Amino acid sequence: MTRTPYDPESEGAQMAFKGRMSYGDYLQLDKILTAQTPLSQAHDEMLFIVQHQASEIWMRLVIHELTSVCEHIARDDLAPSFKKLARVSRILDQLNSAWDVLRTMTPSEYTTFREALGMSSGFQSFQYRAIEFLAGNKNAAMMRAHEHKPDIHSWLAAFLHAPSIYDQSIRLLARKGLAIDKSLVDRDWSLPYQPNDSVREAWLVVYRDPEAHWPLYELAEKLVDFEDYFRRWRFNHVTTVERIIGFKSGTGGTSGVNYLRKMLEVVLFPELWSVRTNL
Repeated sequence: MTRTPYDPESEGAQMAFKGRMSYGDYLQLDKILTAQTPLSQAHDEMLFIVQHQASEIWMRLVIHELTSVCEHIARDDLAPSFKKLARVSRILDQLNSAWDVLRTMTPSEYTTFREALGMSSGFQSFQYRAIEFLAGNKNAAMMRAHEHKPDIHSWLAAFLHAPSIYDQSIRLLARKGLAIDKSLVDRDWSLPYQPNDSVREAWLVVYRDPEAHWPLYELAEKLVDFEDYFRRWRFNHVTTVERIIGFKSGTGGTSGVNYLRKMLEVVLFPELWSVRTNL
């Protein structure tokens, strides 16, 4: 018995797109799928490019969401910030899974195209830097890697000089009547945040009576979720790099694994972690 091939047009599917917007048009796939241009003949360079480009696209969404979270917290509009922080945590989970794919590349395979990278390095990712600034890991020295691109440098400077999501959360605590050191409510946002006893005491008040402070309690836990996934992302990055290049210097001139390990020591929301010991 001969089966007639299924024709989706018979059920109303649109098949003619001359003069109409198609799926590929909407997503601008002609731009995205022609951006993978290996500089060597090595088979695994395509994996390396796709992995990093896909990560940058996800980071684009993280920046979009975290920027919005800062705006919501500043307006005391917490419910949407919970949804968006939860989404960011899921995105970071996706980014973590991507390291598993890259780890299928062996050291021998990486050496076949590493020279083609020149001085380019993930260390120079301006989107990753924006995420760090939004999360509160401020370091003006990191801006120097972007001075050759004035538009990007200016874009990053706006994040450097704006309150992070944790700064906005601390200001919220103060607006809700909790005793926050006044110096934290309006400070030089470009400087890294330093742990403060008044913030720890404020979070203690929230955690000791969650029902009386439920929105703040939920915000605190969403922030902890975010940092938890962010730490895993950093850790998986270190493990992947060590697995592939050992302790060689990075292509961008950093100390490679040793540099990345220093990043593991960064705590974004210190009082939200220390408060657990005090409860």
